[in-house]
Amino acid sequence: MTTQRTGPGFGIDVGGSGIKGAPVDLERGEFAAERVRIATPQPATPEAVCDVIAQVLDEAGAPDGAFGLTLPAVVTHGVVRTAANIDDAWIGKDVVALVEQRTGRRPVVVNDADAAGVAEARYGAARDVPGTVLVLTLGTGIGSALIVDGRLVPNTELGHVELDGHVAEHRASDAAREREDLAWEEWAARVQRYLRHVDRLIWPDLVVVGGGVSKKADRWLPLIDVRAPVRPAEFRNDAGIVGAALLAASGPGSPGS
Repeated sequence: MTTQRTGPGFGIDVGGSGIKGAPVDLERGEFAAERVRIATPQPATPEAVCDVIAQVLDEAGAPDGAFGLTLPAVVTHGVVRTAANIDDAWIGKDVVALVEQRTGRRPVVVNDADAAGVAEARYGAARDVPGTVLVLTLGTGIGSALIVDGRLVPNTELGHVELDGHVAEHRASDAAREREDLAWEEWAARVQRYLRHVDRLIWPDLVVVGGGVSKKADRWLPLIDVRAPVRPAEFRNDAGIVGAALLAASGPGSPGS
């Protein structure tokens, strides 16, 4: 993944509770200025969210040109196919056209977990790792990003695979741990079962686990015994912004461009 633009990039991360944006130093993978955060409108309709995106760009002083934008959704060829924590009215919308019309700037749109994976692969826990890297975000669900020799394979949605008669994220997400009041040992056993299942499907060289539980990796990661090495993510709340900015700067072939 070769960055083609010099100077700071810009990324915006649309979440269920907040829409966050910042300029990003693309050499170091760090914010180049303070992050701007505005509450996600409710309902999070396309029109309302686009208004906030425009506000974030203005308040953060975004540089001219393309910017990266994450959505909690599958996005193919700039069109939203699913919606999680945003309004279902997004489904079927050409998000690139909508945002460009509202802001006057063209976004490069990417799934939020994919953006996090790109950040980890370029700057974080998977930096300089060849081969196949799987980045998982364990939160409300299980987001996944698949990176092969430094290139993103978008929209893998591996949290939705079936495992023991259940959708995997309903059993092994951090939300499932909290909902069922699972001890770390109980939850780690579920995560291990899930990781072994995914391992048989794609044989990753490395697994990076993000989400809020990455901050508590010492509580559960030593309990995991799987073939591929597993590391906690280095980027947490910054991952989406950083990864989106990098993808926007990477030129043609980026998701959503």
